[in-house]
Amino acid sequence: MSQRLSRRRYIVGAGAAVALGALAGCADDDGGSGDDGMDDGGNGGDDGGNGGDDGGNGGSTPGAPSDDVPEEIDDYLADADGYDGTIADYTGADEVVVDVGAGDIGFAFEPAAIRIDAGTTVRWEWTGEGGAHNVESAEGSASDFSSGEPVDDPDETFEQSFDDAGIQLYLCTPHEANGMLGAIEVVE
Repeated sequence: MSQRLSRRRYIVGAGAAVALGALAGCADDDGGSGDDGMDDGGNGGDDGGNGGDDGGNGGSTPGAPSDDVPEEIDDYLADADGYDGTIADYTGADEVVVDVGAGDIGFAFEPAAIRIDAGTTVRWEWTGEGGAHNVESAEGSASDFSSGEPVDDPDETFEQSFDDAGIQLYLCTPHEANGMLGAIEVVE
């Protein structure tokens, strides 16, 4: 099961039919317009409802943002490009995808901070934006990992499984000074 928080939007949950009907302008069960389903069901908008801009549905969707960021991660990512003070919660997922070369000029990891269960695999996928990138564990990371030399191929991927709980900190070597930093909280 792969979950991705990126430029793609997913519609999930029981309200998906209502959200899709509203998006298509279809009638809801009462025979009213699709907009009625959005108002009554709370499925939509920019605040995390189904079909909303961040794809979350109140915290139960994989990747939903959480303000409960460990201090070590919040401090490390304070100047990171693309970090908004939240952590994307992917607990329960077997695999999580992080974009390499995200953001306006391609100097970000997206999402910048993720929470996963021990045993989950993180797969970094290059976007081809922002030049050559790599993924390198940073000083203070609970484990060492490396994707190798920086590359700019949009088909490049790097996978790493994290079997033990802890805080994983990483960076892009050529763009560390530009704020290309990321972090993972691994929980039991």
